[in-house]
Amino acid sequence: MEDKTITMPVIALRGMTVLPKMMIHFDISRSKSIAAVEKAMIGDQRVCLVTQKNSEEADPGVDELHQVGCVALIKQLVKIPNNVVRVMVEGQERVELLGLDSEEPMLVGEIGTLTESEDSLDYVTRQAMVRILKEKLEEYGKENPRMMKEVFPNLMMVTDLGELLDQIAIQLPWDYKNRQKVLECVLLEERYETVMRNLLTEIEITRVKREIQGRVKENVDKNQKDYILREQLKVIREELGEDNPLSDADEYEKQLKALKADKETKDKIHREIERFKAMPGGSQEANVLRMYLETVLDLPWKKVSKDNNNILHAEEILNADHYGLEKVKERILEYLAVRVLTKKGTSPIICLVGPPGTGKTSIARSVARALNKQYVRISLGGIHDEAEVRGHRKTYVGAMPGRIVEAMRQAGVSNPLMLLDEIDKVSSDYKGDTSSALLEVLDSEQNVKFRDHYVELPIDLSNVLFIATANTTQTIPGPLLDRMEVIEVNSYTENEKFHIAKNYLVRKQLERNGLTEEQVSITDKALEKIIHNYTREAGVRNLERRIGDICRKAAREFLEDKKKAIRITENGLEKYLGKEKITFEDVNEEDQVGIVRGLAWTSVGGDTLQIEVNVMPGKGTMQMTGQMGDVMKESAQTALSYIRSICPEYGVADDYFEKHDIHLHIPEGAVPKDGPSAGITMATAMLSAVTGRKVDAKLAMTGEITLRGRALPIGGLKEKILAARMAHMKRVLVPDKNRPDIAELSKEITKGLTIIFVKDMADVLKEALVSE
Repeated sequence: MEDKTITMPVIALRGMTVLPKMMIHFDISRSKSIAAVEKAMIGDQRVCLVTQKNSEEADPGVDELHQVGCVALIKQLVKIPNNVVRVMVEGQERVELLGLDSEEPMLVGEIGTLTESEDSLDYVTRQAMVRILKEKLEEYGKENPRMMKEVFPNLMMVTDLGELLDQIAIQLPWDYKNRQKVLECVLLEERYETVMRNLLTEIEITRVKREIQGRVKENVDKNQKDYILREQLKVIREELGEDNPLSDADEYEKQLKALKADKETKDKIHREIERFKAMPGGSQEANVLRMYLETVLDLPWKKVSKDNNNILHAEEILNADHYGLEKVKERILEYLAVRVLTKKGTSPIICLVGPPGTGKTSIARSVARALNKQYVRISLGGIHDEAEVRGHRKTYVGAMPGRIVEAMRQAGVSNPLMLLDEIDKVSSDYKGDTSSALLEVLDSEQNVKFRDHYVELPIDLSNVLFIATANTTQTIPGPLLDRMEVIEVNSYTENEKFHIAKNYLVRKQLERNGLTEEQVSITDKALEKIIHNYTREAGVRNLERRIGDICRKAAREFLEDKKKAIRITENGLEKYLGKEKITFEDVNEEDQVGIVRGLAWTSVGGDTLQIEVNVMPGKGTMQMTGQMGDVMKESAQTALSYIRSICPEYGVADDYFEKHDIHLHIPEGAVPKDGPSAGITMATAMLSAVTGRKVDAKLAMTGEITLRGRALPIGGLKEKILAARMAHMKRVLVPDKNRPDIAELSKEITKGLTIIFVKDMADVLKEALVSE
C-alpha cells in the first residue's frame, strides 16, 4: 500500500538489485550517480537504488528503470582512482519510483513508500510458511554442503516471515533478476510463492548438476582404465612383433575430432575406426580400412575457402588474361553478381564449346583466380569406365575413389572450381556408361548428395563451380548436355589473333625462352604475316608455336653472333620460319559453268569448298566423289530431285536425265566431309552444269535444301563468313532464318562482304546465275 510521497536522489544500478536489510558495496562511475551520492551525503545520507531494465543503457529514463526499488542508507564512501567512487550501503525499505525530475546533474525521483500488509495472513499460516521454508533450505543445504556451513546458521535464526523471505534472496547466490522479482512482491503471499519457486528450481538444478558430474567422473574413470589397458595391449603387441593399429586409430580419432563434417558422416567414420581397432594389425582387411579412413579423413566435408566477391576485381583479371571471349566473361560476372546478392546461389554448370586452342581451359584457370577459388582439373578424354567417376567398392583389391572425390581431396576445400576437360571425349564400354555417371555430378538438384562407391557417404558438390570444355556438342549425350549451360567459344578473327599475339603470346614466349622485349622485337606486319601465311586454325595454339620457333632461333642467334637487339620484320620471316606454309584458295578469275563456291565449318575454323559438277552422255546415273558422308550424299540426292523438278522451266528436255550421267566432286578428295549445309550449293552447281549457264565466281553460299527448294538455317556462320572474307569473296548467300546469327557478328567480320538472305532456291538462282 502506498503511504506517502517524498523526493530523494536516485542511483540507477546495472546488473544488481538491493533488498531491505542487505549490506553491499558497489562502484559508481557515472557523473549523475556520483552527484546523487554527494547530494545524499549533504542530506540524510539516504538514496533510492533502482535497477535498470537494460544494463547496457548509459543514460536511462524512467521507462528504462524498474518501478520498485529500495531506499538505502550510505554507510561508507571511498574515492578510488579513475573517477570511481566505492559506496557501501544498507537497504532499508521498499519504495515505488513514481517519476523522475529533470534536475541536472543527477537523477532525482519522486518516491512512494510501500509497506507490507500484515493483516492478510494469520499467525499460524505465517509460522507454517516459515517452517516449510526452513525444511526446503535444509534440503538445499544437503545438495550444497559449503553453503550449509556459511549461510544457514544465520537463516535458521530468523523467525519473521517477511525478513526470512528477503534474507533467503539476499544470502543465496541468486541472479539479480530473481532478486528484483522478490523486491517487487509487496504482499507476503506473492513473495513466499516467488521465493519458494526459485528455491525449488535451485534444488532441482543442483541435483541434476551433481548427477551430471557423477556421470562425467565415471566416464573419466572408464577412460583412464581403457587407457591403461590399451597401453598394456600395446606393449604385448610390440613383444609379439605385430603392428599397432591402436596408435593409428588414436591418430584417426584426433583427426575426426578436428574434422568439419555433419553428424552422420562423423558417426560413420567413428564406427569404421572402432572396427579398425578390433582388427589384427597385419591383416589385409586392416590395410583396406586404413586406406579408406585416410581417404575420408582427408576430404574437405564442410571446409570452405572465402571467395572474392568483388565484381570489378573479377572483371579486371578476366580482361587482363584474355582478349575477347565477351560472352564467357559476361556469364561469369552475372553468376558472381547473383551470388553476392543472394549470399549463396547454386553454382551454374557452364560448358565452353569451341575449336581447339581458343582458350577454353585457360579461361577456367582465370575464373578461379578472379574468384579466389581453388582450381582443380579433371581430364575426361578417353575415360570409358564408370568407376573412374564414381570410384570402386572398397572391398575390391586396389579400390580407389573416383576422380571427382580425388579432385575434392586435392583441392582441400568443398567449394573449388572444377574443370571437366574434354567432356565430349568420354566413352562407354562393358564397364558402364561414363556419361551417365556424370549426370548426377552435373545436376544441381542431385549433387547435394553425390555418392561415391568408395566413400559410401553423401558428398555435397553443390558449392563446386563446374566448368566443362568440349570441342563439339555432337558427341555429348542429350541428358548430359541438358544439365549444362552451353557457351560457344568461337574461332578468332585474324584481328583478334593479332591482338592476342601482340598482348599475350609474344611476351609469354620471350619469357619462356629467356629473352626480353629489348633484345627481341617482332613487328606488327610480321605478326600479321605469321597469322595469315604460317598458321591455319581456329585458335592460337599453332600461332604460339610459330612465335616460339622465332624466339628459339633468335636466342641462338643472340648468343652466337653477340647481337644486342634483334628485330624481326615481315621480309625476314622466311629466315626463321621457312617458306610460307598456308595458301588460301582465292576467288576464281572468271565465271564458270558447274563450279560453285560453298562454305564449310571445320574443327580448325571455316573453309571454302569449290563444288564441281560435270554432265556427260550416259544412262542417268549420279556419281559422287570427295569422301562425302551419308548426310551430304542425301543432301545431294535431294538437290538433284529438286533440279529435275524445275528443269522444264529452263528448257531442258524431258528425257535429258535418262540420257546423261552427272558427276559431283568436292575437292580435296582426301578430306572427309559431311553435313547438310552444302545443299543449295550442290543444287546451283547441278543446274548450272545441266543448263550451261555460268555462276558468279565472286559469290559464296551456304544453306540446307529441302525437296521443294526451301533454304534451311545452318550453324558455324562466324567461321564460314570469315572463310569467305579470306577467299576475297564479294557476296555471300545465307538462309533467311540465319538473320539473328548474322546480327550477332561484329562489323570486323562482315566488313567488305555483302550478305544476301535467301528463302528458297528461286532467290539463290536469281543471285547466283549470271544473266547472258
